[in-house]
Amino acid sequence: MATRFAPKTPDDLKGLLKDDIKVKVAGMSVLDGVLRGKFMSKEKFLSAVAGDGFGFCSVIFGWDIHDSVYPNELLISNRANGYKDLAAVIDLSTFRRIPWENDVPFFLVSFLDPDTRKPICADPRGVLKTTTERAKEMGFDCYAGCEYEYFQFDETPKSLAEKKFSDLKPLTSGMHGYSLLRTQLNNDYFTDIFDQSHKFDVALEGHHTETGPGVYETALAYTSALRMADNAILFKYSAKSLGMKHGITPSFMAKPWGNLPGCSGHIHVSLRDANGTNIFAVKDSELKTGRQNAAYEDTKFLSQEGEWFLAGVLEGLPDVMPMLVPTINGYKRLVGGEAFWAPNAVTFGYDSRAASVRIISPPSVPPSATRLEVRVPGADMNPYFAISAIFALGLRGIKNRTKLPCKPISQMTVEEKKAGEVVMLPNSLEKATERMMREGSVAREEGVFGNDFVDHFGGTRRHEVNLWNEAVTNWEVERYLELA
Repeated sequence: MATRFAPKTPDDLKGLLKDDIKVKVAGMSVLDGVLRGKFMSKEKFLSAVAGDGFGFCSVIFGWDIHDSVYPNELLISNRANGYKDLAAVIDLSTFRRIPWENDVPFFLVSFLDPDTRKPICADPRGVLKTTTERAKEMGFDCYAGCEYEYFQFDETPKSLAEKKFSDLKPLTSGMHGYSLLRTQLNNDYFTDIFDQSHKFDVALEGHHTETGPGVYETALAYTSALRMADNAILFKYSAKSLGMKHGITPSFMAKPWGNLPGCSGHIHVSLRDANGTNIFAVKDSELKTGRQNAAYEDTKFLSQEGEWFLAGVLEGLPDVMPMLVPTINGYKRLVGGEAFWAPNAVTFGYDSRAASVRIISPPSVPPSATRLEVRVPGADMNPYFAISAIFALGLRGIKNRTKLPCKPISQMTVEEKKAGEVVMLPNSLEKATERMMREGSVAREEGVFGNDFVDHFGGTRRHEVNLWNEAVTNWEVERYLELA
């Protein structure tokens, strides 16, 4: 789905840029959803559009979030291939202007293999495009929405470094979810996020304070899956950029405080047919009593295709956890997550915020709004990979007519959980990565992500685990230095 002013022809593009001398472009690195980009002269940019791309160093797929090259070299970028260039192809449908950067034109790019001209296996936009194209072949269009919770700190990049990321000052104090008063503090920054996002063509549906010191929650407007992932990553970029202008640091870290709720990145999904009809909705004739062959009461206002999709997500969820929770810290949000509404098991339920997958359907919403909310991801997720994982598993469920692997969370008992009858999700990045990379993993199936992707992405996760295992934390020093 194109942005409001996206050019349709080369002449349109030249007209849009007639008063500009430079253009900003960016693409996604594989790690944790970090945008990498640069300014280009208008002439160079137009030449790249006409020539179907420009060279972009592949090292962005060969180093981590802090630009350290992976010691165990991976497929796409390594010493053996000289960290060669990839082909960066400009997506004209993503055109917008950056309002806080003097309205400079901005475009997203996707990365192709320079020889085959096919998407590289781990390009986030390419992975999601492949997933949505598979859905299209099945007669479906993928739609999604994202919600972010994120802490604000009264700090700058300089003060963070000077303080060594300790004793940080939250922007506001206390627990004030949905507060009308806390938004009056730092009101210019709070409203700037909404207003500038609108100008940046990243539509928001809701924006409010959440429980915790300096916490905001922002819901992005529902749209097509690829546009949603673009909007989600660009929302992070806009919030961080505006924060810098206001001397504030917003953090999308999943669990910045040990004794407070973490930051979620909930994802809502549905499928539509060629006529725009919601595939997950029950028929009008089923609205009074629900679908007769539903597996459970919780799914009686979810279509058969919706139930299969749900079953596919639940069946494959443990095998794709690094795509939903990609960082060491993200699992801290899920450990003991029940206390903070962070699901850590394979569960589902009608309108249940305690479940990993919440069914949103009639009678609480109109049939057209029927959807699933996947509540496992944290705010640190890469939206392209997380959305891809949900749809890839769900489509697999429809194709295989998968039966629900468990009963609704409302019917689960504490005794069943203690007896191991409830499937728990991996509780660390190390366990999650090994599960995803094992032989026979659902993620390795060609109709899901395939071996090349799993080996590359899994290799980046193993790197994170190795760095964590080598680190000596403040907690360890405080606990053991004197008394051990």
